[in-house]
Amino acid sequence: MTNRTALVTGASRGIGLACARALAEAGAKVILAARDATKLEQAAREIDRAAWVELDLSSQDSIKRAFSQAGKIDILVNNAAITKDGLALRMKKDDWDAVLATNLTGAFLAIQQVLQGMMKERWGRIINISSVVGEAGNPGQANYVASKAGLIGLTKSLAQEMGSRNITVNAIAPGFIETDMTAGLGEELKASMLAHIPLKRFGRAEDVAAAVRFLASDDAAYITGHVLDVNGGMYM
Repeated sequence: MTNRTALVTGASRGIGLACARALAEAGAKVILAARDATKLEQAAREIDRAAWVELDLSSQDSIKRAFSQAGKIDILVNNAAITKDGLALRMKKDDWDAVLATNLTGAFLAIQQVLQGMMKERWGRIINISSVVGEAGNPGQANYVASKAGLIGLTKSLAQEMGSRNITVNAIAPGFIETDMTAGLGEELKASMLAHIPLKRFGRAEDVAAAVRFLASDDAAYITGHVLDVNGGMYM
């Protein structure tokens, strides 16, 4: 990936930071993007040749500004996401809108920012981080599930549009990954989830990052429109 520039959203921690590290180790120049400038600056110090830009995916102006600052992007990893869980019967429209705006619309608008440059270069990698729940569903997360399922549909449509330009578009659907976001779950819930994972362990951010590194590489040049499950077998 020498001479390639990768931008990773939600890169100040967790899966996004692990993806940024993996791409940097593979030789790419990495740009970390997220909302928290302090965390971004700290994370970027840990990675060789890394830069960072502030990015709020719920704001089209922020997206345009961030990608303008970032310059030409060869590899885009759409990882940033938020949750506002609740039963569908009581879910507020604001909570629905906020999750879809960041997780799906924001990812689409980010993709729009890089397509022209990729088409000109006739090379590009777009990797959308979906979720196992986008494939299997999950009670209490109608908004989040809809956004992650939407990413899968977006991936497949764009793969068909962009294939002739040598731009691959793929998705990764992680299962239960140990991150700051999942650390607060109760032990009973964790035990219940573990019982449904054939590999009998939760995933690590590095497991997802390894899949991202592969799909961004030349080794994955003939893979597009694919959803790669990184879930320990919990959904097949």
